[in-house]
Amino acid sequence: MGIYEELQARGLVAQVTDEKEIKELVNAGKAKFYIGFDPTADSLHVGHFMALCLMKRLQDAGNTPVVLIGGGTGHVGDPSGRSDLRQMMSKEVIDHNVDCFKKQMSRFIDFDRALVVNNADWLLNLNYIEFLRDVGPHFSVNNMLRAECYKQRMEKGLSFLEFNYMIMQAYDFYYLNQKYGCNMQFGGDDQWSNMLAGTELIRKKTGKDAYAMTITLLLNSEGKKMGKTASGAVWLDANKTTPYEFFQYWRNVDDADVMKCIKLLTFISLDKIKEMESWPDNRINEKKEILAYELTKLVHGEEEAKKSLEAAKSLFSGNANNENIPSVKLNNYTPATIVDLLVATNLCSSKSEARRLIEQGGVSVDNNKITDPNQLIEIEESVMIKKGKKTFLRVTR
Repeated sequence: MGIYEELQARGLVAQVTDEKEIKELVNAGKAKFYIGFDPTADSLHVGHFMALCLMKRLQDAGNTPVVLIGGGTGHVGDPSGRSDLRQMMSKEVIDHNVDCFKKQMSRFIDFDRALVVNNADWLLNLNYIEFLRDVGPHFSVNNMLRAECYKQRMEKGLSFLEFNYMIMQAYDFYYLNQKYGCNMQFGGDDQWSNMLAGTELIRKKTGKDAYAMTITLLLNSEGKKMGKTASGAVWLDANKTTPYEFFQYWRNVDDADVMKCIKLLTFISLDKIKEMESWPDNRINEKKEILAYELTKLVHGEEEAKKSLEAAKSLFSGNANNENIPSVKLNNYTPATIVDLLVATNLCSSKSEARRLIEQGGVSVDNNKITDPNQLIEIEESVMIKKGKKTFLRVTR
């Protein structure tokens, strides 16, 4: 089985421009492909996970990744999959985010066998009139407005700034094709229109073919994007989402999504996955632990994965003394209400959220359910707060 067939078997392939040519190139290790990452935050998140894993799979099969960091397109913001305008970022913020991305990507990509480029190097220096004359004639406004990436923005209003994004992404592909011989672009399925624009621009300007393939979006069984929690995105930065929190996110995915996530995201062999699919229903928790362990190991390393697994098993067995259970230290602590404590430890984002959680019976301190939002919490050495059924935090002073 070639790498393309493996991608298909895992359910990763969504749409392709030229399946025969793409299959031959990637199976022979001759694809020089790029995936773009706009630095919209100072950390990658679970939404980037599919693309990172795809790059690793293809590189392991001998293909050459071109990691494109969108230091230029980040000044505009991709309207794909959004109902509102992205927040504008300064150059300093974008540059900082670019540095953060590169560090996190090193866990997935061997940079000795890959190219890393920043489209700020060519986009920010373009002469507007020259660019319009060079690229503009190859784009039909009518066709652009029919593109899926713009449709959901038309009702609320699509800015001219965002309208240019497709042209910029297409130009990226053309530039990489001419300068580095990049012959393929991969990305999420919501990028299909932008990617087709790139293959068309290359064909019209050079007369040669380039190829595009989209990968399945990471959706749960209800069709909603995965990687979000009540407190926000699940980040790959350990300072934003701890390894234990990251582990617990995957440990707690719905039963219906476990095997799909194992296929799409882990590097467990297809033979082993086929065996796991035949396991009886009472082994579902074992599957979840395997999923959580493998992904935590991939992002944070094997040591952190082991610690997170041990902490999860300790809590499940009723042992709250494991040193790897998430903890926070509060300096100069004086007795505070449970509401204030929940907010101070970031278990709740606001006092109103904390009160609702308590009223719904979702808070315990040292295994004692809290019913009074004004109850004072004494901390001699430490207390264990339980939020809902699955979130634990040891608070020390």
